[in-house]
Amino acid sequence: MAGLDQNLYRKAGHLTVPGVFAAREMDAVVEDIGRWGEGFLAALAPDQRRWYVDGGVKAREVLRKLDNPHFHRASVGRLARDARLVALVEALIGSGVQVCFSQIFFKAPEGGGPKPAHQDNFYFGPRDPEALVTAWIALDDATLENGCLAFGEGSHEKPLVRHFAPPEEPFNLQIADADLAGQAMTAAPVPKGGVSFHHGGTVHQSGVNRSARWRRACALHYVRNDNAFVSPALPYDATVFMRIT
Repeated sequence: MAGLDQNLYRKAGHLTVPGVFAAREMDAVVEDIGRWGEGFLAALAPDQRRWYVDGGVKAREVLRKLDNPHFHRASVGRLARDARLVALVEALIGSGVQVCFSQIFFKAPEGGGPKPAHQDNFYFGPRDPEALVTAWIALDDATLENGCLAFGEGSHEKPLVRHFAPPEEPFNLQIADADLAGQAMTAAPVPKGGVSFHHGGTVHQSGVNRSARWRRACALHYVRNDNAFVSPALPYDATVFMRIT
């Protein structure tokens, strides 16, 4: 398939495909998730604020993320079903796929916080580790300055690394610095409308947004329909799974 280097994906564990979506399509999603986020933040219970509010932004209260937008917002559901994206996903993990989980990452200007190194397959515990891929859609240009993703190339070919969660953030599973030692990380900027695909075993992280621009993204986690989560580290709600093909 044009624009998809499957050999590079197999070797590196990630692949960026620019221009999957037009800028105007990304702008429409940004507008919709902005409205959703305003209402969500206004109604957020005090005991949930630590998990959803970005502690890196001191000037104002902003969201760090939102969960399962493919289920809650029609605009993201359309992205998840879009034939241009689904064809790329199926070229990587095979025909017949569904979205099992998704997230919006806001990463606000001037302090939007980092995401520590982790592996998606540690979170999901799939029976077939090759039949899960994350499609990370850049709603804005993701650059070195505003905290693009960085990957441990080839790390998907090794066993999963143990993860831990800080006591105050039980859902923030991550790899300890000592276990990450020696793992080179390669930054992977993604232009607006492009998609970064990564294998569930690939170590990845993102940095702080030190720019004056947003770095919003939508991560859609696709699994092949014959796959299943057999040892998930966190609970996942099967009622929000979205069968695509």
